Amino acid sequence: MRSVCLSMLLVSACWALPFRQSGFLDFMMEDEPGSGDLGPVTESVNNPVMTAGPKCPFRCQCHLRVIQCSDLGLKTVPEDIPDDTTLLDLQNNKITEIKENDFKNLKGLHALILVNNKITVIHAKALTPLTKLQRLYLSKNMLKEVPTNMPKSLQELRIHENQITKFKKASFQGMSHMIVMELGSNPLKSAGVEANAFADLKRVSYIRIADTNITDIPKGLPNSLSELHLDGNKITKVTAESLKGLKQLAKLGLSYNAISSVENGTLANAPHLRELHLDNNDLTSVPAGLPDHKYIQVVYLHSNKIATIGTEDFCPTGFNTKKAMYSGISLFSNPVSYWEIQPVTFRCVFDRSAIQLGNYRKK
Repeated sequence: MRSVCLSMLLVSACWALPFRQSGFLDFMMEDEPGSGDLGPVTESVNNPVMTAGPKCPFRCQCHLRVIQCSDLGLKTVPEDIPDDTTLLDLQNNKITEIKENDFKNLKGLHALILVNNKITVIHAKALTPLTKLQRLYLSKNMLKEVPTNMPKSLQELRIHENQITKFKKASFQGMSHMIVMELGSNPLKSAGVEANAFADLKRVSYIRIADTNITDIPKGLPNSLSELHLDGNKITKVTAESLKGLKQLAKLGLSYNAISSVENGTLANAPHLRELHLDNNDLTSVPAGLPDHKYIQVVYLHSNKIATIGTEDFCPTGFNTKKAMYSGISLFSNPVSYWEIQPVTFRCVFDRSAIQLGNYRKK
């Protein structure tokens, strides 16, 4: 009887399904119907047990249609990526080139992560098969130009920290579905963004071009923008023309530039602006137009050269003309005598703790 039981156990072990390693983003897939199904078992003469289904590239982790091949020291894109992959993670490797046929069968790919490699070249046709790609992450590589023939389906592009010197209009033609663009930390020249480079981006709401050498706010920005971040550049002035048409803009970041003036009428062109970041610049006065702006709530003006603050610099003279009270105004590190500021100056501030004042020390 004991030998019979032992035999049955050995047979069960031989016919058991192979161990399946839990992998990347499993927590997102746990409740997906069929996620526990490993496929039917088939027999063959040479291999009596074999599971059907796509293979997983060597050393990568695969779960459903998510393929994680990060941090493996790869120098090329694996050849045996399953055709039905929807997310491919190749970040933190040593890939230097994306070849024409690297993604030729991945027509259903939605997200491609190539962050922190050594990519210098992307073949002109390498991205053409990816007709459903929505997210493309190319940050921290060595690209000198934006890849050509990017899928028109893209909604998010992150290509910061490369070696790109100019963003041309041709770079983003036809990208009508784009929503988020991260383009900063590239060695752009003073006029590194071509006029109307973003003309085709009808839906984009977020653009960040920080830490470059541009000297002006790019011309022809999309009217759909709700956030524009241009911190850490060499912009010297803000003109009314530069914000013309940006009626949806809610947040404008211009910290750490060399801005000495904000032209009259500038803020009127962004009537729904909520946050304005102008700290760490060369302003000598509070920007004009703040008292007439109905919705602005946060204004960062610290670390400038503002010497005086008047009672009409922030708040309107009449009542019920401002739709939203200020929730944050920073003025520290300016050469202004804070004890001379009249309390009535901040009459439209929600709470006195929202005012940040401080001592000024000459550098």
